[in-house]
Amino acid sequence: MNKVIYMSWILIFAAVLAPTGFAQNAPAFDTFQYGGNTLKIHFIGHATLMLDFNGTIIHVDPVNSYVNYDHLPKADIILITHNHSDHFDRSAIEKISKESTVILANKTVTDMIKKGIALADNGIWESVKIRILAVPAYNTTAGRTSYHPRGRDNGYVLELGGKRVYIAGDTEDIPEMANLKNIDIAFLPMNQPYTMTPEQVANAVRMVRPGIVYPSHFGETDTGKLATLLADVKTTEIRIRALK
Repeated sequence: MNKVIYMSWILIFAAVLAPTGFAQNAPAFDTFQYGGNTLKIHFIGHATLMLDFNGTIIHVDPVNSYVNYDHLPKADIILITHNHSDHFDRSAIEKISKESTVILANKTVTDMIKKGIALADNGIWESVKIRILAVPAYNTTAGRTSYHPRGRDNGYVLELGGKRVYIAGDTEDIPEMANLKNIDIAFLPMNQPYTMTPEQVANAVRMVRPGIVYPSHFGETDTGKLATLLADVKTTEIRIRALK
């Protein structure tokens, strides 16, 4: 066989087998199918997520250091909980934005980036099949309240075609959590001194009663402790994913 033709076939074969950039860099995800809807939650890292709800892409607290956003879809919606650098990255926001992207954040962030829709406690944004509610997120432990002061930062409850997803943001087990009802999936941060101890996360689970809880932002915290603390709670499944 002519050497040039032979080498061409090798290159074509290699190109067919080679994974795409997205496949090489795509984070792990869980898939939920319900009522004709499909929700994929991609676990990027720390508190950073990407949700794909029937093809609508929602990026949560995008940060470049956790993933190469060149290989991820651009955002239809961006949610930002607060302005700390492990949750807020101007460059990442610009990279995943398109002309129609909706940015939802607390007022501190919208003031900083000079765009987006500022939501405060109980503020609502909604479109067809998607409703997003801003909820409080703050520290309560003495000496730590300056990290996330009351009234500044956001958590979010996403209603996605009948499924309710609670993304708590950086918070402790605040009493307002008891007002959250019918939460199917909850992302709760577990990393003192900035967020919650395992005991506080367990208390938050008892208030919220989600069907599934994903510990997030957990750093070096022993996630296995949560199963022991919630051994008597049979209605909540604990799922550990790469959200260190």
